[in-house]
Amino acid sequence: MRLYDYLSSGNGYKCRLLLRQLGLPFERVELDIMKNETRTPEFLAKNPNGRIPLLELDDGRLLPESNAILFYLAEGTPFLPVDRFERAQVLQWLFFEQYSHEPNIATTRFIVPHLPADSPRRAELPRRRELGYAALDVMERHLASNDYFVASRYTIADIALYAYTHVADEGGFDLVPYPAVGAWLTRVAAQPGHTPIALP
Repeated sequence: MRLYDYLSSGNGYKCRLLLRQLGLPFERVELDIMKNETRTPEFLAKNPNGRIPLLELDDGRLLPESNAILFYLAEGTPFLPVDRFERAQVLQWLFFEQYSHEPNIATTRFIVPHLPADSPRRAELPRRRELGYAALDVMERHLASNDYFVASRYTIADIALYAYTHVADEGGFDLVPYPAVGAWLTRVAAQPGHTPIALP
C-alpha cells in the first residue's frame, strides 16, 4: 500500500497511526500542501479533489478521505465493532469529527502558525474557536462517563478525534478546562503501537 500524506496533517496522521497499530506495511509519499504538491496534474489524476491523505492499494485502487480510509483499514479488526448499532455509533463520531470538530480545530491550527498576521483568514479565528470549543464541550460531556467514544474500547472513532484534539493547543485552544478529554488523550497515547504525529 502507498499513503500520500503530509507530515503535519492530522488527517494524514489518522491513517498513519492506524496502519502502524495494525502492523501493516506501507510506503509513505510526502506531498507538501504548502507548495501545492497536491495540485499537480499527476496527483489530480489520482484524486481530483486534490487533497491528502490518499490510500493507493496494491491492486491500484485509490481511496481518498481520511475517515473512509480508517473505515476500510479497520474492517475485520478490533478497531471497528461488529455490532450494527456500535458501527453506526462509530460513523456518528466520524461525521461529527469532519463536520463539527475538524473544520474548526484543524483550520485554526493551520491559520495560526502558517498565515501572516495580515491574512484576511485571521478574521475567521473568533468564530472557529467558538465552534471548536463547542465541539470540545460535546466530547467532554461524553468522556465524563465513558473511557472511549464507542463500545467502551479504543476504535477508529478515537483515532479520528485524537488526531487534531491532541494538537489543538497549536491553534490556541486551552484544554485545561477539559479534564475528561485530557484523560482520554492520555489513554489514547498509551495504546500499543501509538506513534507521535511528527514521526514519518
